Amino acid sequence: MKFLHPGWFTLVMGVAGLSLAWHRAGSLMGEMAGGIALVLGALAALIFVALAVGTLLRLQRHPEAWQEDLRHPVRHAFVATMPISLMLLGTVSVALFGPNVVAAGLWWVGSVGQLGVTYWVLARWWQPKAQGGLQWAAVTPALFIPIVGNVLAPLGGVPLGHELWAMAQLGVGVLFWPVVWTLLMARILVQGAWPERLLPMNFIFIAPPAVVGLAVLQLGAPAQGGWLLWGMAMFVAAWVASLAPRLRTLPFALPHWGVSFPLTALTALTLKLATPGSAMAVLGPVLLALSTLVILSLLMATWRGLRAGTMLAPEPVAAIVPAAA
Repeated sequence: MKFLHPGWFTLVMGVAGLSLAWHRAGSLMGEMAGGIALVLGALAALIFVALAVGTLLRLQRHPEAWQEDLRHPVRHAFVATMPISLMLLGTVSVALFGPNVVAAGLWWVGSVGQLGVTYWVLARWWQPKAQGGLQWAAVTPALFIPIVGNVLAPLGGVPLGHELWAMAQLGVGVLFWPVVWTLLMARILVQGAWPERLLPMNFIFIAPPAVVGLAVLQLGAPAQGGWLLWGMAMFVAAWVASLAPRLRTLPFALPHWGVSFPLTALTALTLKLATPGSAMAVLGPVLLALSTLVILSLLMATWRGLRAGTMLAPEPVAAIVPAAA
């Protein structure tokens, strides 16, 4: 229980994202896709409830662990997975059942909470390093989560009738997306890449262009805008896929879930752009099958890890090697 940090809500993001991707496939695959989307949406909700209960118990029993998460240079960014999960659940609800009170409540709490977490993360950047300010150790792909999570707002906000608010929140994410990208490239250049165990999180690079593509299409942008962002997301996916041989050598851990939501977002955008008989109508189902297999594999590996006691365990600490004189 002590090690149930907020990063566990990436499970909800991955499964909810897969539900939305299957929902997008309905126009190509018929009612079966809608049924699978419903089952996955229910699973995402169950995982969220279980994690929410576990988080409350953790707050009661191990408050010091929660404070450590908030101070941690990397883990603090994962606090954003909680409001993002709520936004995604609200989006799944409105996609499957149309506008309803539950979807609106989930979306509003998630949207406002996401803005609050974004503000809190960015406010830390003004502080001195000794007080948790921005430092190279904190510059990992996890920073995309609190910053670019705001671009999810239109996916549920537009069908719920909150288009203007959703556009404003989208603007926050779009503003800081290139800022985080620049910081990550600067860290690689100056300090080298983040630890090897965080390698699966590199797939988060796919999420910003993929989700922004879905968002602008939801807001009524011409198809050319979606294609432009799809091209960006697809190239980034091919770029990070070059890491696959190194990923296979890593023992399974929670960072592997960083692959899940970005892949489902790319799949959903591909299906959104697909028309019957087009090449995208072939690529979309292929990516959907891949996303489904990946998330099923992650769920099975997580279950095995929980049974073996390897998942809820302290994070490894990197060895400090003194520099040569």
